[in-house]
Amino acid sequence: MTLAEGLTLPAPLSGLVLAVLVELGTDVQEGDELVIFESMKMEIPLEAPRHGRVTRILVGEGDKVAEGDAVLVIA
Repeated sequence: MTLAEGLTLPAPLSGLVLAVLVELGTDVQEGDELVIFESMKMEIPLEAPRHGRVTRILVGEGDKVAEGDAVLVIA
């Protein structure tokens, strides 16, 4: 999914946001861990699919997400 301001990354599964590891404006490289989710007592990282800069963060620690929900945007 893309927006005018960049690539929108979806939640890979339904669960709880344990940690947001980046801040607005953070430069990331492909493979960098961005957000950690918990589902069924397992921790699952969301990794950057490419290099870029975080332009929007759409979740916070403690938020519940459904699979496919927008998490953050990388430009």
